[in-house]
Amino acid sequence: MIDLAILRDQPEIVRRSQAARGNDASTVDAAIEADRSRRAALTAFEDLRAEQNAFGKQVAKAPKDEKAALVAQAKELADRVKQAQQASNEAADAAASALALIENVVIDGVPAGGEENFVELRRVGETPVFAFEPRDHLELGEKLGAIDMERGAKVSGARFYFLKGIGARLEIALMNLALDKALQNGFTPMIVPTLVRPEIMQGTGFLGDHADEVYHLDKDDDLYLVGTSEVALAGYHKDEIVDLQGGPLRYAGWSTCYRREAGSYGKDTRGIIRVHQFNKLEMFVYTTPEAAEEEHLRLVALQEEMLTALGLSYRVIDVAAGDLGSSAARKYDIEAWVPTQKAFRELTSTSNCTTFQARRLDVRHRPATDGAAGKTEHVATLNGTLATTRWIVALLETHQQEDGSVRVPEVLRPYLGGLEVLEPLA
Repeated sequence: MIDLAILRDQPEIVRRSQAARGNDASTVDAAIEADRSRRAALTAFEDLRAEQNAFGKQVAKAPKDEKAALVAQAKELADRVKQAQQASNEAADAAASALALIENVVIDGVPAGGEENFVELRRVGETPVFAFEPRDHLELGEKLGAIDMERGAKVSGARFYFLKGIGARLEIALMNLALDKALQNGFTPMIVPTLVRPEIMQGTGFLGDHADEVYHLDKDDDLYLVGTSEVALAGYHKDEIVDLQGGPLRYAGWSTCYRREAGSYGKDTRGIIRVHQFNKLEMFVYTTPEAAEEEHLRLVALQEEMLTALGLSYRVIDVAAGDLGSSAARKYDIEAWVPTQKAFRELTSTSNCTTFQARRLDVRHRPATDGAAGKTEHVATLNGTLATTRWIVALLETHQQEDGSVRVPEVLRPYLGGLEVLEPLA
């Protein structure tokens, strides 16, 4: 949820943010009114309850001959308190519903508009040029014995696959390369749960407009399958006061991820670009709100180091407000060139969620200027991909050779037993 102080004191900032996202700015006025009603109802309830407590003491001290009348008054007062409590609860529910429509306030400079209104910040690397007709990643993967879509569909349905042989080794190599990069930069490695409770999924902002993307086990368990380890890592410190005196808390979560890909019928049906299950190493950071934007750029730099080391051509874009998730105040995507598509395709994203997730999950820290009993404030959270299954698409296509073999980037060779070239099966 957004900072209520901003909503109350600077509503124009929130209105501009909602408009930039393509949302109805009237939601801001509705949220302000619902918040005002909630506070008024809560005050009325608390005043009546205080009156009830004081009256209870008066009844206890009253002479015996007066108690009967006072007890009747106390019963009437108790009924009024009960009604006020119900009204307060209803107002709180209404305010929560109204506030749920207010997405995180975008950071100044984020481009307004939808998916097509991103701003390209830079391009890095030369796009590959071939003296032959390049094969796409699935044809290469099949020649290498690395990808089996047919049996994936037989076992699990459309958009599932097997990585086998060198394909499985290649993904593990990528993930281990990313893990080493994370370790070298102060991240704590984590293997995280891939099933989480509703309050954790809700707290990270994944049960809003995109709830249909999430797998839900609703019969007996009421658990959600995560689409990124960001969810579990955001919930890791729920309801805690974390210590940021020594700097940000940085985690690298390795997990299998699941996405329903609702609404993507007919898109990217070939190969492993858009699938229901994949592996990912996700960076997640808890830091102070003041340090969040600097940390955001640090995460992007780590992603760029990875893609450059792997010899991929890419561009960095500043995602438009209307294409942000509800929790993100700014997001940078890095898109790698996919030769057979003659297009850049997203390989990584990294988001600054400011204090939006932390307010929902109540993760706080105590600023250094305060003593042990000082006031706490909510932290900022950030997330960013450091490696995922989709990277195999760009790797195979970028480094392919005419005979269907694929050169292994030098940085990956130690993770593949020194292998320099992936050879097609006989």
